[in-house]
Amino acid sequence: LSLRRQRQMCIRDSFRAPVAPRRPIMPTSQPALAASPETARPSSASDARPWLSILIPVYNVEDYLTACIESVMSQLEPAAGPVEVLAIDDVSTDGSARLLQTLCARHSALQACAHDRNRGLSAARNTLLDRARGDYIWFLDSDDLLMPGAIAGLKAIADRHSPDLVMCDFRVVRERMSRKHVWRGELHRTTFAGPAEQLLTSRHRILDGLLLTGQLHSWSKIARRRVYGDDVRFPEGRYYEDMATTPRLALKAESAWYAPSVWVGYRQRAGSILSTLSTAKLHDLAVCWPEISSAAVEALGSKADAGGGLSRFLARSFIGAARSVGRQPLHARHIADQLQPLRSAFDRALVPLGRQPRQLPWRLLATGWPWRAPVSYTHLTLPTKA
Repeated sequence: LSLRRQRQMCIRDSFRAPVAPRRPIMPTSQPALAASPETARPSSASDARPWLSILIPVYNVEDYLTACIESVMSQLEPAAGPVEVLAIDDVSTDGSARLLQTLCARHSALQACAHDRNRGLSAARNTLLDRARGDYIWFLDSDDLLMPGAIAGLKAIADRHSPDLVMCDFRVVRERMSRKHVWRGELHRTTFAGPAEQLLTSRHRILDGLLLTGQLHSWSKIARRRVYGDDVRFPEGRYYEDMATTPRLALKAESAWYAPSVWVGYRQRAGSILSTLSTAKLHDLAVCWPEISSAAVEALGSKADAGGGLSRFLARSFIGAARSVGRQPLHARHIADQLQPLRSAFDRALVPLGRQPRQLPWRLLATGWPWRAPVSYTHLTLPTKA
């Protein structure tokens, strides 16, 4: 080109708008399919493994759920390490599921999932347990409260002593707390009859201490995930799931620590699962007795009832059930028919321990139960049908 022509092209190009560089075309990704709420692993804000998982099964607790969740979230401190808070809705029929989603939007640390059908408390706990990633597992009922300082107290024990099992005390929460309830000790209920604030390594002493108080609820027992393993799960479709599970945790724990502090507020309300008696509940209670006895003998051998805690627990549980049946407005023959399966299960539970029912009233009397001895003698010496 001539020199004049080149000069004209340069002048023309200088007035053109600059062209933005073309972005590379990225392959479009298809939207991810929503995973099943029962199998999806909850996303975590951090990849660090949490030292604690707080697991909250939810069912028809719309009036209490906010207080429960807030009692947990108010204690989370990033400096103390990551804590995982998981909740599951077991197909509530009130507004609990919707409220749970609202609370998740308010608290990023709270993660929720849901069952596709109602499966009961045991199944809800098992689902949460399978999803949990924390080193320690703490179940909390969705109508209860975590008392101030509970997580910090557990963290201090875990850091210093690393026990397999931590046991705490609780208080009763009522809409109206009267002097009568205070005199009954409802502001501080003890869950362990044994040494406090020291590391326990004797499994039969751990089991005895638990059974002597009879406080076997899961929410006052914090266990390491490895203690649950793959075999300790809550029995689905049964009542008294804590009674079926907590003794097995105690038998598997190589060490335990009892913190005599109120960490849980247990809400006493009329609509709770065990507030009424039924044939199904009595049956499930009776099923627990031989299971506990057999598991203790298998794990501890001759030391299963060395301290007498197991036999006394069985006797108290049987007597309490028998008295509940006796208070029902039933004909005497119907009462006897309901007592007989309980008595048969009680006898089966005593066989591995080498105990006789007629001996137990005097054992209870010798251990400070004078007001129960006559009642226990009436029920424990009943003849068993062949």
